[in-house]
Amino acid sequence: MDSFLINFIEIIVGILVLFGGGELFVQGSVTLALLMGVPQLVIGLTLVALGTSAPELFVSLKATLQGSSDLAVSNVVGSNIFNIMMVLGCSALITPLRVDKRLIRRDIPLLIIVSITVWWMASSGHVTWQSGVALIVALIINTIWEICTAREGAQSEIESHISKNKNSFEILHSLVKLFGGIMLLIFGSEILIKGATLTAARLGVTETVIGLTIVSAGTSMPELATSIVATLRKRTDLAIGNVVGSNLLNQLLILSGCGIASGPKGLSVESIVIDRDLPIMIFTTLACFPIFWTKKSYF
Repeated sequence: MDSFLINFIEIIVGILVLFGGGELFVQGSVTLALLMGVPQLVIGLTLVALGTSAPELFVSLKATLQGSSDLAVSNVVGSNIFNIMMVLGCSALITPLRVDKRLIRRDIPLLIIVSITVWWMASSGHVTWQSGVALIVALIINTIWEICTAREGAQSEIESHISKNKNSFEILHSLVKLFGGIMLLIFGSEILIKGATLTAARLGVTETVIGLTIVSAGTSMPELATSIVATLRKRTDLAIGNVVGSNLLNQLLILSGCGIASGPKGLSVESIVIDRDLPIMIFTTLACFPIFWTKKSYF
């Protein structure tokens, strides 16, 4: 069988597995949010975002350890651009996305600040291990902040009712769905990336371009799958929180982890990424703020 056909089949299978994982992940996360009395937005910003960012984490760390820092950085930047422009865009085409006030007042401004800070850190051409440690500290502080404010905002009567009647079996069942969804998301991403990367490599595309396009799109498929499934189920807070949380984790966790893993030499960043792609990433993030800030808070 022709190698290009095999790679195409891998891409299709990867996408199908990702959507299956997204379905499981949404079911588990929403149920867990209801049982624990935690707002869906917070679950999307933390637990779901971490699960859907797992492919970016594995791919970027592996690339860094193998000496392919250009692929690691471009994967993070490309994924963030893809998440906002494609994932939010596709979700909004399905149904208007209601934006929580918490997102406008807290999380979008935080994402803008983090994105500008990362651009400043990378402007020297390297993300040092010291910068990586600083980003990890910021991630820990933000996570604690998320947990401490998790119960802010009113819960619906259904959520309150379910949370009062929670039991260990239901929690365990939702956790099994969560982790099962994560496994499918990771497995599907690996298949998709393998097929897409081999196809791009045969076409003679550079490592940075592959990272910004094929690989970043492939590793962002879990976010796309999860947000679309969440939107179809009218869980728009989960869909938006997933994107914003993933973009934060891509920078605070993945980029910092790669910076630390790169050691004293630091994580190299190509000039084209500094001059073109990081500004595009910041611009797309900034564009979310006026779009979200409407009287009815719809995207």
